[in-house]
Amino acid sequence: MQDTMWYLIILVALSFLAPLLRPSKKRRRRSSNTRKSNSNKTKNNGFNRSSPTCRPDEVILTLPLDKITGAEFERLLALYFRDQGYTVKEVGVGGRDGGVDLVITDKRGEKTAVQAKCYADHNKVNVMTVRELVGAKRNHDCILSLLITTSDFTTDARKEAEQFKVDCWHGGVVDSKLRSWGKWQPSNKKMKTIPVAKEQSAPKAQNGIKCSCGAQMVKRKNKAGVAFWGCSNFPNCRKTKAM
Repeated sequence: MQDTMWYLIILVALSFLAPLLRPSKKRRRRSSNTRKSNSNKTKNNGFNRSSPTCRPDEVILTLPLDKITGAEFERLLALYFRDQGYTVKEVGVGGRDGGVDLVITDKRGEKTAVQAKCYADHNKVNVMTVRELVGAKRNHDCILSLLITTSDFTTDARKEAEQFKVDCWHGGVVDSKLRSWGKWQPSNKKMKTIPVAKEQSAPKAQNGIKCSCGAQMVKRKNKAGVAFWGCSNFPNCRKTKAM
C-alpha cells in the first residue's frame, strides 16, 4: 500500500515539473540557433575589419575605406605620407602598437606619432584613444601627434585632443586628402561619409588659389572663428594666407 502511495506522489510531482522543464530546453535551443545565425551572417558577409591580414599595395589603392581592414588602412596612410615627403616608420601594422601605428618625420626632423582607427561610421573614437596616443608618443620621441579615423570623434575626444594639441582627421578629411593625392582610386561608388557640422566639414579646395608649394589653398578657420587660406598639404606644409 505504501509503495503504491509513493508511486502516485512521484507521478504527481513529475506532472508538475515537466511543463517547467520544457520551456527551458526551448530557450536553450533558441539561443543556440541565434548564435548559429549570427555566425552564418559573419561568414556570409566575408569581411572582417579587424583582420590582421594586409593585401598588396596595388589592391589597397583600389579599395574604398569601408572595405579595408585596420592593417590595410595603416598601410594606405604609410603610402600617403611617404608621397608627401615624410620618412615613415610603420610601428605595428596590424598588431599591438602601444597606441602608435606610424611615426612620420618631416624634412626638418620633426617627428609625429600617428594613430589610425579604421572604424564604421557609427563607431566614434572615444577619449581614451586620445589619452593613449598622448602618452604613447613620448615612447617614440615624438613632438607632435595625429589621430586619424574613417569615422568621427566623440565630443569628449575632441575636447581632449584640443587640450593636448592632438591633430584630428575625421572620415571626411581623410577622404578628401586621399582623393587629392591621386594614387588612391577606389573602384566602386563613392564612400559614404558621416554628416558633420559645417564648422567640422572637410575644407574644399578653391580654384585659382594656390600655395607657394604648388598645392591648392583651402578655407579654414582658427579657434577664434576667423577664416583664412591654408595649404591643403597640411601638416607637410603649414603656409597660410589672409582672406
